[in-house]
Amino acid sequence: QVQLVESGGGSVQAGDSLRLSCAASGLPFSSVAMGWFRQAPGKEREFVTAINWSGGSTYYADSVKGRFTISRDNTKNTVYLQMNTLKTEDTANYYCAATGIDRGPYYYTANNYAYWGQGTQVTVSS
Repeated sequence: QVQLVESGGGSVQAGDSLRLSCAASGLPFSSVAMGWFRQAPGKEREFVTAINWSGGSTYYADSVKGRFTISRDNTKNTVYLQMNTLKTEDTANYYCAATGIDRGPYYYTANNYAYWGQGTQVTVSS
């Protein structure tokens, strides 16, 4: 049984930092790409960032480039999302997801991910 468990969310002030973690089990972690998506109330789920199986390639939404960094530790079956200089518009529920697809352009689309975590809430206030 595949499980993705996010942690690290919370309430912070604009300009602060947070680091989210996603611990994976039940899948060949070092063989899958991982992504982070977010969904704010009343909005569709949107792509944030993704990383390929080795960590050698990363992808970012324009809205987070230069502020967020995705990384992974295949020895710990964990993917991380370091979020710096947070803005109020970053407020959302953040989900990690896993996909066996190994093609970068596919990482931007939620439907290409087979497994999802339950999400962790990030609230940024001004």
